[in-house]
Amino acid sequence: MVPLPHELREVRPGDHRPSHAGRTRLMAMLRRRMADLDRKLLRLMRTRGHTPALERVAKLLGKAGNNGAGWLVAGAALAAADKRRRSAWAAAGALGPAAIGLNYGVKLLVRRPRPVLKGLPPLGGAPSSLSFPSAHSTSSFAVATAMTRIDRRGALAFVPAVAVAAGRPYLGMHYPSDVAVGVVLGTALGLAVPLPRSEAPLPPKAPSAAAPASSVPTSDAPAPSASAPDAPAPPDAPAPPDAPAPEATR
Repeated sequence: MVPLPHELREVRPGDHRPSHAGRTRLMAMLRRRMADLDRKLLRLMRTRGHTPALERVAKLLGKAGNNGAGWLVAGAALAAADKRRRSAWAAAGALGPAAIGLNYGVKLLVRRPRPVLKGLPPLGGAPSSLSFPSAHSTSSFAVATAMTRIDRRGALAFVPAVAVAAGRPYLGMHYPSDVAVGVVLGTALGLAVPLPRSEAPLPPKAPSAAAPASSVPTSDAPAPSASAPDAPAPPDAPAPPDAPAPEATR
């Protein structure tokens, strides 16, 4: 029997599926390429657009975002200014430190070290040597998302949130992928956490039932006497001595 060429052989299901070893090599290649891209973006952000003023601002934002303290203060200030929704604003601000705790749990699972660029040391410090995901990005976007749910004007919180997140690779503290995953995690957290409902406004104060003091007669002032009209005298009643006698009617 003459064997058929390879092109004419019957193709059985699963013949062209990659083997386990092939899938492993493919995943390893994709991870290497993503890591290379991550490092190139990090180097780009760490070396481009740097001025002393911008670096100072990025460091200040990073310090304000440590442990979510800056967001906690912002939530407390909004709660004091908006008493009707103070519980919601306070809960949104408290989400900053809470997101830091959740983020650290993920870091312990992944255990990715912080980036190290030769000749380019990081421009800031961090309490942990773990990098993935970015805690600053997670807490900032969690709070900004929650504040937007309370009031549409709360979307202004995304301005400092984006600045804080961008400042992490700018200072060499995180890979860009750390920041991207932190943004996604924080946004999901800000959407999922239940917020207290707005408190009902206080009812207006009822007017006092007592009359004003000026309209109440005092004991020293004599009470006004209501004099009834004099009743008419009967026709045959004697007239008073000083009054003229009535004329007789004809």
